[in-house]
Amino acid sequence: MSKLIQLSGAALAYAGGPDVLQGVNLSISAQERVALIGPNGCGKSSLLRLIHGLKPPTSGLRQAREGLRPAMLFQRPHMLNTTARRHVALGPWLAGASWPQALQRADQALQQVGLAHIARQSARTLSGGQQQRVAMARVWSLRPDMVLLDEPTSSLDPRAKQELEQMLSRWMDAKDAPALVFASHNLGQVKRLATRVVYIEAGVIHADLPVQDFFQGPLERTHPLAHQFVRGETA
Repeated sequence: MSKLIQLSGAALAYAGGPDVLQGVNLSISAQERVALIGPNGCGKSSLLRLIHGLKPPTSGLRQAREGLRPAMLFQRPHMLNTTARRHVALGPWLAGASWPQALQRADQALQQVGLAHIARQSARTLSGGQQQRVAMARVWSLRPDMVLLDEPTSSLDPRAKQELEQMLSRWMDAKDAPALVFASHNLGQVKRLATRVVYIEAGVIHADLPVQDFFQGPLERTHPLAHQFVRGETA
């Protein structure tokens, strides 16, 4: 698999404060599915921003493949005061597509997430689950190489969570699927969607393992902090 991102000894601080991430060594390859887990405030969201390039490292290196197209979906995406179709189309238009091309991509993306029927409805009047799927359609319309998701289902009801997971699974199973990097507290979701698990605590990566090794390996002996977190989450 070709490498998309390489972080080497990367640290991140905000406005001259202490490091929220330190000594991060991490690579993301094409079509990988990487879950970021850890306690609240551990640095998962900051690491997503660092991987994406929204925040440059305050020290260390971030190297990205030339022409990389990342796209990020936040926990509570902001909906513009316009139709769902135009909201989605704005992404590819800002990325350089003509407005007719952008609208065509928006129609395709809304069809992909099962929301073609609400294309001309105001995005702000949609349910939380529908808004998250519209946001996902906007990500899909950008045709990214790498998708980054920050707790994408934490504010959704169980049915909406299941629908979004199923949609992600179909997308990630496609032949031309992008890499997926997502932060989650839902260990069941991590098992269902990820092929690799990165455990973070206090801004430091303490484990980086294939998903099967993380949940079925000798974690207590090899990665005790990760083991304590998993044991607490499943207790």
